[in-house]
Amino acid sequence: MPGSWPVDTGRVDLLPDDDGRRGWTVVVNGVPSSHVDLDDPTRLDFEYVRWFADVMDAVAPAGDPLRVVHLGGAGCTVARYVAATRPGSRQVVLEIDPGVLDVVRRAFGLRSSPALRLAVADGRAGLADLREAGYDVVVRDAFAGATVPGHLTTTEFLAEVRRVLVPRGVYLANLADNPHLSAARHEAATALASFAHVAMIAEPGQLHGRRYGNVVLAGSDGPLPWSPVERRLAADAVPARMLATDELRAFASGYRPLRDRPVTP
Repeated sequence: MPGSWPVDTGRVDLLPDDDGRRGWTVVVNGVPSSHVDLDDPTRLDFEYVRWFADVMDAVAPAGDPLRVVHLGGAGCTVARYVAATRPGSRQVVLEIDPGVLDVVRRAFGLRSSPALRLAVADGRAGLADLREAGYDVVVRDAFAGATVPGHLTTTEFLAEVRRVLVPRGVYLANLADNPHLSAARHEAATALASFAHVAMIAEPGQLHGRRYGNVVLAGSDGPLPWSPVERRLAADAVPARMLATDELRAFASGYRPLRDRPVTP
């Protein structure tokens, strides 16, 4: 199963773990995009994926099914985690590259079903086809290379996210940023303009301007469970820090929300 395949957006590589377990890293255009353990879907090797799980596990009682939309597919790690920990969940994965879906389907035995629908679609266009107030969580983990496509970062995009979320539903977004955290500040300002409650999770070293890394944003119109999430973050093998709404307003001070670019005639 190890190998490299051309896809519409470039190339996908599957790299096996070297520890004897059936773990695989999905690399898209040279960027590690997800890690999958075929024997244990609750094993989450990437820190930011564990942060996603920390928030979802805190916002709903353990075992309760969730309706989740995933913007960006790769190895479907988060979808597999939700299916394993919350039986009866209904999920939709929107992946823009049919080649990526084809590789992971064949490699990991993924199939579309009523519980997990795999669809080839741009994340924003695919959201427009989903019903209003039909989902508990929207997860954005979509990249073009190492950056998030611009049309998945704006207030107009978040209006579409809010449309498909139930009241008090949760938006989760992953981005990668340099030590200056300009992208994170812009996205934080955009989320703060769109949701009543917003949090940001990152490693302390990145917040202190010492490293490049992933940042996770969480937004909701209902209160977010700050204390349970913070306890889970503190207990992680790689401790992370969470900035709650007021701290995040200070972090994003001076940055304007991102907007769609005007269409020129």
